Amino acid sequence: MWRLTNVFKEALRPRLAALYGEQQVDRLLERIALVAGRYNHLEERCTLESPCWDEHSCFLITYGDMLHKPDEPGLVTLERFAIDFLEGVVSVIHILPFFPASSDDGFSVVDYRQVDPALGTWDDVERLGRKFRLMFDLVLNHVSSQSKWFDDFRGAISPARDYFFDIVPGTDLTLVVRPRALPLLTSVTTVKGEKQVWTTFSDDQIDLNFANPDVMLEMMDILLGYINRGAAILRLDAIAYLWKEIGTPCINHPYTHEVVKVFRDVVENVTPGTLLLTETNLPHEENVSYFGAGDEAHMVYQFSLAPLLLHAIQSGTTLHLTRWAKSLSAPPPGCTFLNFTASHDGIGVRPLEGLLTQEEIGDLAEIVRQCGGFVSSRTGENGKEQPYELNITYFDAMQDVARSGDLEWQVLRFFCSQVIMLGMRGIPGIYFHSLTGGRNDCKGAVETGMKRRVNRGRWKDEELRNLLATPESLSATIYNKYTKLLRTRVGIAGFHPDALQEVLDVADGLFVFRRLPTVGIPLFCIHNITGRKQSLDLQALDRELRAKVFKDYISGKECTLEVELEPYQCLWLEQSS
Repeated sequence: MWRLTNVFKEALRPRLAALYGEQQVDRLLERIALVAGRYNHLEERCTLESPCWDEHSCFLITYGDMLHKPDEPGLVTLERFAIDFLEGVVSVIHILPFFPASSDDGFSVVDYRQVDPALGTWDDVERLGRKFRLMFDLVLNHVSSQSKWFDDFRGAISPARDYFFDIVPGTDLTLVVRPRALPLLTSVTTVKGEKQVWTTFSDDQIDLNFANPDVMLEMMDILLGYINRGAAILRLDAIAYLWKEIGTPCINHPYTHEVVKVFRDVVENVTPGTLLLTETNLPHEENVSYFGAGDEAHMVYQFSLAPLLLHAIQSGTTLHLTRWAKSLSAPPPGCTFLNFTASHDGIGVRPLEGLLTQEEIGDLAEIVRQCGGFVSSRTGENGKEQPYELNITYFDAMQDVARSGDLEWQVLRFFCSQVIMLGMRGIPGIYFHSLTGGRNDCKGAVETGMKRRVNRGRWKDEELRNLLATPESLSATIYNKYTKLLRTRVGIAGFHPDALQEVLDVADGLFVFRRLPTVGIPLFCIHNITGRKQSLDLQALDRELRAKVFKDYISGKECTLEVELEPYQCLWLEQSS
């Protein structure tokens, strides 16, 4: 049996004792050694000698079947497109769940260890991984109601008969925080009669019981198996809801944090260089708590950024955005943010709690409706439904309702939001539709009854290629402008994820920060988020500034201390040599 090192065991011991009791620790350490031993060869793929991230780092978020070509698996089509259009543009491709699934576009997993045959094979996944680093989802909070595990639960077959919750009718669950306005429990028929099982997200997504160490060990083996198949980053889906304890809110439970720490210890000792990203669409302080003391997630999403940017551009004020950005603390050493404006999900509203008033959030939701989007709700503590998520493509969210149909204006507003995201401390993550000008799929949302489907449309491969070959098309306009920004960005030391960020006080309507690399020249990132011209005196920002001429990386032009900005114009300014 492969033996755990003393350092590894001593890291795990207190975590396992907290989760499962001191009397189980030694046996669990033996079982973890057995699981880890299957993958000890992965140490040979250690990437620690290379930096985990730098200014070249950029994620693409996509479904495995985002592109459709007749009679060809989606992953094969994606690989060809990525080689033709994305090499040198993105470094990591996040393939959203590509396993057999029964609902939620892959997030209701039937079999964690297989690739959906409609998408391709493990060989297809691994081939893409030879060109790009890959991120996989570990959907560990719940499993499909059609999975073998849940079939075994209904049949009382060991071990999965103990993988789920069997809630006694009448149990008081009023304290449980609900992410959606759906029933928390679902009644199912088993060989032992009707059972009430825990379903945080839907009746097809049955929550797993991590208080059973067998579940933990299953997920540990799945996690290491994904790394063996080429995953460089693991996204821990819906992690905040993982640990349930009746009589508590069952969100951000201390034991959930211990589970993340266990997985961190495992990847750092068995597969060094692998990164963990937690998905916690929550208010900022709760979100960043998953950094722990630098011993939990390597990365957390910057969830407040997307809705704050949307609010800033739609309202024409940077007051809230600037106040929030100034309040950000640097991540612990070895940790960073994943910045994004769009993903397969909608734009979360909970991350605005404490940043905007309920009236301002309501106004933002109404603008999204006017832009052709939808608003998803959850049940709040007062029992009333509250906005939970704004369902819309980020490009369509950038419409100016006062200038309906003005695509040129919309493109300006969209790129203002993207330049801000690309400049902020952390690593940028770009959704496929943001890179290709995807529009609202309202038909798909109505036909499926899923509001999130509005932002999950699929492209025909030939159609998208034709659009990208037509310079005047919207897709080509956005793709060409976006990729030019990304290729420019990789040559700027100030955009290293670890470079310091200093947010500056300027007039409302301007958002300005400075990136300060360890080695290299400081960079001013200046953004006019309004539809009117604005001016800025750089000398007023820094009285000790000696430079008189600056280079703007975006336009390629030089400017002086007195900067004039057109509507929605952005500048990346560095002192000219």
